[in-house]
Amino acid sequence: MLNIEMLEAISNRAANSNMRSAIAGIEAGNKVAEICRPHILAQYIAQLGHESAGFRYDREVWGPTRAQLGYEGRADLGNVRPGDGSRFRGRTAIQITGRANTAAFRDWCRAEISAACPDFEADPDLMLTDPWEGLGPVWYWATRDLDRYAETGDIEMITRRINGGLNGYADRLAWYARAALVLLGFAPDDVRGFQRSVGLRVDGISGENTRGALHAGLVELDRIEAEGGRGVEPDPFTAAGELMLRITAAQDTLALAGQAIAQGQEALAQAQDDLETYLATAQV
Repeated sequence: MLNIEMLEAISNRAANSNMRSAIAGIEAGNKVAEICRPHILAQYIAQLGHESAGFRYDREVWGPTRAQLGYEGRADLGNVRPGDGSRFRGRTAIQITGRANTAAFRDWCRAEISAACPDFEADPDLMLTDPWEGLGPVWYWATRDLDRYAETGDIEMITRRINGGLNGYADRLAWYARAALVLLGFAPDDVRGFQRSVGLRVDGISGENTRGALHAGLVELDRIEAEGGRGVEPDPFTAAGELMLRITAAQDTLALAGQAIAQGQEALAQAQDDLETYLATAQV
């Protein structure tokens, strides 16, 4: 399960209310959309991180711009009453926009989460309270069946379904790499360490092959967790299992190296103390 410390590491920023809302939404909506599964969670975080500008925004920044003025009277958004364009501006990290989408989100929450869900159509700002704020992206993800693309690591199709194109695609890929690395137990920028652990060419670039290996590792992690947790041995007869075994071995090696370094530093400090004592004695 994602926690706030992991999201801080992925985002490279201190925790804020938007991050906490995201986690609350994942926890509340996991029974509807299996977002907590590692290979799906990494894809979800990638899209959420980009759409919210790094968890900075949970509502649309209003100008109004020319495009925002165009919200008024748009029947496809359900904006049929005067003032609907501004009233139903984008909210939550996924920017739920328009009267129709706002009502659809409310109805989904009442059917899938709780009949006590507030009436967002009557007061759209209630979408910015927990757990509803974090559930906004979960609603979008579930109702567009984005799990089917996440299962195969198809971040391009997920992006197209959310964005309508590939705007910000490079940024979404960067978010994915950071999320996947953290979920696999690496530092968010340790692409080289991951590549080394799975036998890929070590260049520090999260390209197609590296993303494929990250996805494979996350799929195997999902299997391990489904069978009872991290204590379950990876299956060495699958490509993903072999990757996880190599990752685990590399992490064990790093842990042993860290212990050896600590012991060496302690021995060095003791030797320096002994030398200083000897020199002081010799001078006397």
